[in-house]
Amino acid sequence: MMQRSYFKYCSMVKGSIIFFIFHFSFFIAVAQTPKTYTSSEILLQLKKLNVLGSVLYIAAHPDDENTRLLAYLANEKMYRTGYLSLTRGDGGQNLIGDEQGIDLGLIRTQELLAARRIDGAEQFFSRAYDFGFCKSSDEAIRTWGHDKILSDIVWVIRKFKPDVIITRFPEDNRAGHGHHSASAILASEAFDAAADATKFPEQFSFGVQPWQAKRLLWNTFNFGTTNTQSDDQFKFDVGMYNPLLGKSYGEIAALSRSQHKSQGFGVPAQRGETLEYFVTTKGTKPEKDLMDGVDISWDRTLFGGELISRPVHEDNAQNLIDSIIKTFSEEHPEKSVPALVRLYNKVKTTGNNYWREQKLREIQNLIEVCSGLFLDATTNTQYAVQGDTLKVFTVINNRSGININAAAWDIHLAKKDIKKNINQTDTIITYIQPDEKLTQPYWLEQPMEKGSFNVTDQQLIGKAENNPISIDCKINIEGTDFTFNKPIRYKYTDPIKGEIYQPVYVTPSFVGKFLPEIKIVASPVNHSDSYLSITSFKDNNRDIVYEKKDIVYQNHDTTLLRTIKELSLNREQNVTFKVSGPIEFEPNIDLFTSTGKVFDHIHIENVMENSYVNKNKQILKEFKTIKYDHIPQIVYFKPLKFTKEIDEDIKTVGKNIGYIIGAGDKVPQALEQMGYKVTMLKEADITKTNLKQFDAIVTGVRAYNTNDWMINSYDVLMQYVKEGGVLLSQYNTNNFISSVKSKIGPYPFTISRSRITDETAKVNFLLPKHPVLNYPNKITEKDFDGWIQERSIYNAENIDSNYQRVLSMKDPGENEQEGSLIIADYGKGRFIYTGLVFFRELPAGVPGAYRLLANLLANKNARPSKAVKKHK
Repeated sequence: MMQRSYFKYCSMVKGSIIFFIFHFSFFIAVAQTPKTYTSSEILLQLKKLNVLGSVLYIAAHPDDENTRLLAYLANEKMYRTGYLSLTRGDGGQNLIGDEQGIDLGLIRTQELLAARRIDGAEQFFSRAYDFGFCKSSDEAIRTWGHDKILSDIVWVIRKFKPDVIITRFPEDNRAGHGHHSASAILASEAFDAAADATKFPEQFSFGVQPWQAKRLLWNTFNFGTTNTQSDDQFKFDVGMYNPLLGKSYGEIAALSRSQHKSQGFGVPAQRGETLEYFVTTKGTKPEKDLMDGVDISWDRTLFGGELISRPVHEDNAQNLIDSIIKTFSEEHPEKSVPALVRLYNKVKTTGNNYWREQKLREIQNLIEVCSGLFLDATTNTQYAVQGDTLKVFTVINNRSGININAAAWDIHLAKKDIKKNINQTDTIITYIQPDEKLTQPYWLEQPMEKGSFNVTDQQLIGKAENNPISIDCKINIEGTDFTFNKPIRYKYTDPIKGEIYQPVYVTPSFVGKFLPEIKIVASPVNHSDSYLSITSFKDNNRDIVYEKKDIVYQNHDTTLLRTIKELSLNREQNVTFKVSGPIEFEPNIDLFTSTGKVFDHIHIENVMENSYVNKNKQILKEFKTIKYDHIPQIVYFKPLKFTKEIDEDIKTVGKNIGYIIGAGDKVPQALEQMGYKVTMLKEADITKTNLKQFDAIVTGVRAYNTNDWMINSYDVLMQYVKEGGVLLSQYNTNNFISSVKSKIGPYPFTISRSRITDETAKVNFLLPKHPVLNYPNKITEKDFDGWIQERSIYNAENIDSNYQRVLSMKDPGENEQEGSLIIADYGKGRFIYTGLVFFRELPAGVPGAYRLLANLLANKNARPSKAVKKHK
């Protein structure tokens, strides 16, 4: 395991001070309790020791992988199986929350890892960024950077050494969209390039060599209206039942795929025969077996994989494994440990470096699980704070009583009496160096480009995540030394969920955040003040002291003057400082200036723009957390940025907005910034009497997909419109994942999968005199400047003639689309459906999106609010 950084720590053990090496390979461990194995699962892993073959599956996104095939390859054929997703799914939509972009990519990374823990495959990524739906492979490859992403795929191939490579998609438009087809094109190029010593030769200095896979296959599919399968293709059944796991591969696949919760990919379990079909793209065509022509036995460790027969010796690895399997006791798996240790020492002498190291890891893991060893390293706090101490509680329990001669959480093997099923505990007091590297996903450490992340450490490329903070436990078993590297995790007991393990994060002593993130300067609810919120991560924290003078300290409803030197915060306590903007920075000087007297003297030395440092020259960063029950808690740091101020003339009409939440978005917060009073509505709130108070009602993204009860609210909502209300429905999906069961508008239309992916696409005003383009704000082409990722998604089609089509736009080479904004006057009110991506543009602070939304919500029957004048 690669260890990114080190620091010394000391442990009080029986009165003595012992020094150790502590490995800080940060980021995320597993949120669940440590995995345990049943005897049947152990037996399956023993059988896998005799299989020396590998398969790499390549596609574009989380959810593209064929989980049934992965489960079959990893557990039935027992190949080393991997999935390389070129992106982390950053550009998709989120069905479980309001995270977008980088945050969504972090969630989907963990969902993929959760899926792999179920189906048994391994997970890899390239540096490609999912910049949103893409309609051509040329655009995808150009945006990602051809050579950059090709080199990543070649690197993964050279490290993983797959005998067979499989792509999910073809290279043409049958793939569905540009990212899909691009993944197949790049995989095909990488198949050849990985074997070419002239391609990316700089990789060879990091321990890899050219690698030629035997064949490249395309896993054809029958999906929706596209059927690429035929009976003359190579095929095999993957639907069989595995009695050792107690499930069919269709059942395992359903559990695996259902981890993609942010995409709503819960699927039913499948049972029975299921054929997978393949077309050979490069290399030799398989006739009878996926591994035709590949030696997957232990012979390849001695003869380089050639199919050469050799004399059978009683002590060769394969015979030793066969003997261990034959004598394996389900009730006493620990009886296999002595033979596994002998096997371990035998395999150390084999000549194939790749398979030797792979099988040594597998054997060591089997020694641990067969013995029932319990090795645990936990803390009672989630944060390892720079410049502070951390207590690590370690446990060794030899639950089955195997022959352990010595054991210690140390770089030196210390003799200990490790009795059967007795907890051997220690407490390690750790000092975190002030300059210890913060927890940060490795792909976010450097500023990214539009289409890719920047990672300079070659050894990190391809990894799903950083290694967790860890510690080594050295144990001598049957006379052989083993090192077990264990993650250090925060453990606590939840009264409802029970024992919970979470990652431990390296944090600074304090973090900050400007509130609000976006401020409409001219809004009547906003004044000239922003607030800098500072949170402490350690007790008696005086690192927050800057240099001198007074600040305005706001705590709940009380505002008072306090000297910053007096501040001393406890763990997870926070204070909020009033900041008058705009703020100006000049690097490498000691003076911090602002239009309001907030901080008089903060030293700034060679730091990023908009960064704050304290007297210890620590840069103040923003701390981001993402929490969901199905994945580990996610933490990362962002540069601290001052509140983004929108200084535009945004007029509003009406005051009260009812909001029906859907999959989750940040539109309600934006509405409040605009000066509206927003009330969140649930099913019980949708009554004729209650709705009368609202000038407009907005349905959140995918509200009709996620709320089955909307079908029961249709008549009430239509009556609300008929009596003079405005109902604005944001996009919903209509595909195999989710469909709209309820009618949405007063007249029929359907929801398509069409979208405008070019965020700079020219917007044509089909009805330039329509009120939504003129009242209360005059909408011009300028209002569509600065949009991010896309213009619209899931546009309306088959539109009834009672609707007015207000805008048209198109992607390059396509026809104009008119379904991004449709409006119908109904009775005294107005119904609107829009695919325009307000859920992206409002959090990004795009002024024109705010102005257009204000017009869509302007109720002609509402009492006009005071005109909002442009702030000077």
